Amino acid sequence: MIVLFAIAVFLVIAAVISIFALQKSKASVAVRAATPPILIIAAAILLVVSCWRTVPTGHTGIVTVFGKVEDTTYEAGVHFTLPWKEVVNMDNRNQKASVDLYCFSSDIQEVSVTYTINYQISKTNAQTIYKEIGVGYYDVIVFPRIQEAVKSEFAKYTAEQLLDKRSQLSSDIRAVLTEQLNAYNVVVIDASIENLDFSDAFTDAVEAKQVAEQKSKQAKIEQEQKNMEAAAAAERAEIEANAEAAVAKIAAQAELEVVQIQADAALYAGQKDAAVIEQVRQVLLKDKNEIDNDDIQHLLLYYYILQWNGELPETYFSSNDFYQMLAALGTGALTPDAGTSDVPSTDAPATDNPVTDTPTTGE
Repeated sequence: MIVLFAIAVFLVIAAVISIFALQKSKASVAVRAATPPILIIAAAILLVVSCWRTVPTGHTGIVTVFGKVEDTTYEAGVHFTLPWKEVVNMDNRNQKASVDLYCFSSDIQEVSVTYTINYQISKTNAQTIYKEIGVGYYDVIVFPRIQEAVKSEFAKYTAEQLLDKRSQLSSDIRAVLTEQLNAYNVVVIDASIENLDFSDAFTDAVEAKQVAEQKSKQAKIEQEQKNMEAAAAAERAEIEANAEAAVAKIAAQAELEVVQIQADAALYAGQKDAAVIEQVRQVLLKDKNEIDNDDIQHLLLYYYILQWNGELPETYFSSNDFYQMLAALGTGALTPDAGTSDVPSTDAPATDNPVTDTPTTGE
């Protein structure tokens, strides 16, 4: 712009000189009248252009005077300033840079990485960046810091950890870059690891390890399944054994109760027999003149019980008929030659107190 200003000054001087020179020349009146105004208009245009400054959108204008940075900055738009002032436009928009690097892990595995960073300069300190670093601040500050941070953080992890802790690694690198670039008034907006690539040998080894781990996990699952099945089988066997023991205990208890019932029944039967025998004994101990019909009935009942085969009677008759028959046995009325008028018929109707020929043992 200083050149345009100088040209404008030269044109003004030329216009002044032409006024005096053309008056003494033989040029036409039109030429003498038009030349100075033309020179002055051209000088004015160049002067205006030399003072015109434009700052694009997303930039900050850095004002310099003969190379010296001023404290004043220009926002985006059109500005008028002195011709000897220059304006350098610094891009303050969000910028993106992707860097391809080769790094080494802590176990000396070579890793190819693509690291991407989004950054921008501080608008308020744009003149400081220009003064201390210049327009090429990316090559001077940003790119070297990216290399240093990425390589130093990668060296802290093994190759396997780089795969497992990729997110943590990206956060660590971003923290380092943010701290370092803030010192140069460069703001880190975002950063990420876009690509990680290992050597073929390492990739094959990782795949083989993963396959082995999967097989180991599968074998462990199968073994746990077998253990569960064995435990279930053992539990079922224990339940069955307990059930069988319970059944055996119940059966033994039932058998014991049956034996006890049988023993009680035998004892009760023995007690009844003893009672009958005691009654017979009491009868036999009596004087024959004192024996009455009840004693005879008890005695006959006892002997009949001894002879009973357990079969129920098929013929029933009354107690009076029974006594008449017993009485006839002593008189011979039931012999073949005797009459049968006094012998009770087997078809005679039963009385109110029938007596069977198979009475029970007193029940």
